[in-house]
Amino acid sequence: MKSRAIVTVLGQDRVGIVAGVSGVLAENGVNIDDISQTIMQDFFTMIMLVTLDENEISIGDVQDKLSAVGDELGLKITVQHEDIFRFMHRI
Repeated sequence: MKSRAIVTVLGQDRVGIVAGVSGVLAENGVNIDDISQTIMQDFFTMIMLVTLDENEISIGDVQDKLSAVGDELGLKITVQHEDIFRFMHRI
């Protein structure tokens, strides 16, 4: 079953953030559909819309793998199912 999720990445800017995050996603068959990133003074911010096959990997497993990379790089990384993200951010 294909699902979409929102991945947010926040932390101090440094070399290797995009490579670390996108590498984990690629290794697990998660496609990056859209991506936006910026540096706000010294802080790196990125939000991605991704698609994954939940028959292959769950959103929880993706969160766990990205959290491990986040710990290595000093980042806060969250993954939310698209429906949950939309519900939490509706006006």
